[in-house]
Amino acid sequence: MRQFPGTRLRRLRSHPALRTLVRETHLSPADFIYPIFVVERPESAGEVPSMPGVFRQTLDTLPRQIDRVAELGVPAVMLFGIPEHKDALGSQACADGGVIVRAIQRAARAAGDAVAVIADLCLCEYTDHGHCGLIRGDRIDNDATLDLLRKAAVTYAQSGAAMVAPSGMMDGMVGAIRGALDAAGNAETAILSYAVKYASAFYGPFRDAAECAPKFGDRRTHQMDPANAREALAEAELDLAEGTDILMVKPATPYLDVIRDLRAAQPSVPLAAYHVSGEYSMIKAAAARGWIDERRIALETLTGIKRAGADAIITYYACEVAAWLRGASPSAP
Repeated sequence: MRQFPGTRLRRLRSHPALRTLVRETHLSPADFIYPIFVVERPESAGEVPSMPGVFRQTLDTLPRQIDRVAELGVPAVMLFGIPEHKDALGSQACADGGVIVRAIQRAARAAGDAVAVIADLCLCEYTDHGHCGLIRGDRIDNDATLDLLRKAAVTYAQSGAAMVAPSGMMDGMVGAIRGALDAAGNAETAILSYAVKYASAFYGPFRDAAECAPKFGDRRTHQMDPANAREALAEAELDLAEGTDILMVKPATPYLDVIRDLRAAQPSVPLAAYHVSGEYSMIKAAAARGWIDERRIALETLTGIKRAGADAIITYYACEVAAWLRGASPSAP
């Protein structure tokens, strides 16, 4: 590289249009997946106190939310069902007439070809103990849980989900789900695997929204240790071998190094990152106190996630940021 004064890197920063011209990372509504909580009890609908701007939807309001997502150019939603009744087996996860099954059906009808409906596939929203699988003693029975995930995956596919997203971090879950889908004639239903999901402290507001905080213990026996990065590559390799179509890292901001490492290790595989509830709520809380510029911080954060290597970002900011971007100036973010 030439030296100063012949080389002045500020030249290309001096004009807004020049900054746009040489921008390396571009954020758009098409990068986002919008998570939606759907409740069975209408009285449980409304804004989530710990997640300002996020509203639990009812089955009746869900189609309007899908219409809004489509209008903003966001290409996918991820549905989380919150049943009225929970039990130790998480039976409402795949019950005929259950809230998640009806939500998928209504969302798929409303979405048409404009929005892909992704169904989160985990038992924690449906169990009365709040854990991600069947409990034997004080631990999750991995292999027994796989049987329920197989059944739920087929049910969601047949209800209209274009993609299922297994999030429980059970060993062998992707292979079990892929096999069940194919055997049931749903070979075109895609899998977005929560391949790299950490036992993070950033999930608190989500657990409020989905009413799924563990009643005992924690999830460190199946979710990854936040201190580990090399293990993430092993998890991703296993899920790819078992048939996942998209990999995911969750949370996003504290694990940008993992996103970058995984992008380098698997350059041809689509990669998603989940900008989780705690990440979202921290920005909202600081902005409410006037400590930060919410718009700039949110755009900078999501741009950083994409710059690290994510092709898709699951974020509660999806609709809000999509609206900003559609009316943003050329120099934003």
